[in-house]
Amino acid sequence: MCRSIKTLRPPALAEEATDAEIRAAALQYVRKVSGFRGPAAHNREVFDRAVDAVAAATAELLDGLEVRGAGVRRAG
Repeated sequence: MCRSIKTLRPPALAEEATDAEIRAAALQYVRKVSGFRGPAAHNREVFDRAVDAVAAATAELLDGLEVRGAGVRRAG
């Protein structure tokens, strides 16, 4: 869907994804879905909540993934 969002799990990253990387991916996703690079003032709150929710869901996903052969899970 959005080619600029990079893969955040091993082996794409040598180390665990940082909170900043997760948030950046969430922001890119919300921008793509909403069609806004940045929200107008009247949409800021809902835009920011969406980024927070997507970042939380992404962190939860990465925490739960088990990558075969890697033997390492992300520590939140």
